[in-house]
Amino acid sequence: MSGSSPWDHVPLDSVAETALGKMLDRGKTRGLAPVPYLRNVNVQWGRIDTDDVLAMEISADERERFGLRAGDLLVCEGGEIGRAAIWTGTTTYMAYQKALHRVRPGSHLDVRFLRYFLQHAAQAGALNALATGSTIRHLPQQQLRRLGVPLPTIQEQRRIVDILEDHLSRLDVADLEVDTARRRLAILDDAVALRTLLPVAMGPRAAEVSISNGVLPELPEGWEWKTLGDVAAVVGGVTKDSKKQSDPGLAEVPYLRVANVQRGFLDLGHVALIRVSPAKRDQLRLLRGDVLLNEGGDRDKLARGWVWDAELDVCIHQNHVFRARPDTTLVNPYWLSWCANTYGSLWAQRHGKQSVNLATISLSMVRKLPIAIPPLDTQSTLLSELNESLDARDRLRRTLDASRQRSASLRRTLLAAAFSGKLTGAASDSDRIEELATRT
Repeated sequence: MSGSSPWDHVPLDSVAETALGKMLDRGKTRGLAPVPYLRNVNVQWGRIDTDDVLAMEISADERERFGLRAGDLLVCEGGEIGRAAIWTGTTTYMAYQKALHRVRPGSHLDVRFLRYFLQHAAQAGALNALATGSTIRHLPQQQLRRLGVPLPTIQEQRRIVDILEDHLSRLDVADLEVDTARRRLAILDDAVALRTLLPVAMGPRAAEVSISNGVLPELPEGWEWKTLGDVAAVVGGVTKDSKKQSDPGLAEVPYLRVANVQRGFLDLGHVALIRVSPAKRDQLRLLRGDVLLNEGGDRDKLARGWVWDAELDVCIHQNHVFRARPDTTLVNPYWLSWCANTYGSLWAQRHGKQSVNLATISLSMVRKLPIAIPPLDTQSTLLSELNESLDARDRLRRTLDASRQRSASLRRTLLAAAFSGKLTGAASDSDRIEELATRT
């Protein structure tokens, strides 16, 4: 990692103490008082998330060994190896598990300097070079101790961190503004879609709540309320029979699951295969214009989905996905999908059932989902207007995405500049960073 760095690099273990956390005793209880502990998932880049902290038993003679002190650096041993954050301390005891390294820098190494260096080392591939494992990569403690760390004077380390954080804080503000804009765009998308699908006097949001409660607002002249079962043939999908999956006499067929059926699009990045009889394949084969709607999953996914456009020659769907085959003399498949994705989803959440981990809505109930139906030519006109509006927002969203990517590039360049001695605090730093970013 020395590269063009102006400083000597020393092994981490020569300037810091490292230790791995406690291994969990799964299935064993010793009657000891449980203590909170941090896991890999709690440690993110630059922050420690304590919203979901578990507890484990730990003996009195282990408390010092596996306890954290303010100023300790926690480093992920697996997952995103090297991901690191500083523990700022609490008034209560906190332990850490074996999936984390605890690093305590000595007097010659600033913990913030090390935290940012680890992020730079991760981005540059230096940590991956030290990791072991062909499929699941890990950063063993002995390898972490070998990591070469630049060692300017402690005063210079602190000055570099101050300059770096000044630049990063500006990017944080810009990223926050981009994220806020994206959230507002999503809200605006929903509002535009609802105004198009429900042009009612009481307002689309109020109408959405009213519909979910079973009270259908008055529609414009020429429109009428129908149920999903009135305008489409709705069926459930195939249940996977584990016994049939080893039957060589049955052909494998692609089938869509809840993960494939998203709000407003179908994610076909990974389509699983299932063995079914020819009769079942033909019965459930999807046709262009079929609407796929979720039957189960998270509660806010109920009845959400999109139109099948024959992306695969032969494909069926699982039992947690409904297929609605619209009567195209009554309803455009895309109109039906948008209705289901907006007020239809809220209606389904209200009329579905919730178990411990899964929400579902029955076939008989989803057939009752209310759909506001204008004449076909009106549907086409309104869908065209909606698509134009959403396309404009998509262009803005792509601009925001480019800003986010630009920010990520600048962050990487800032870290590289900081640990190659190019971040000086001079006014010319910004120009140099911009120049370096354009090369990456």
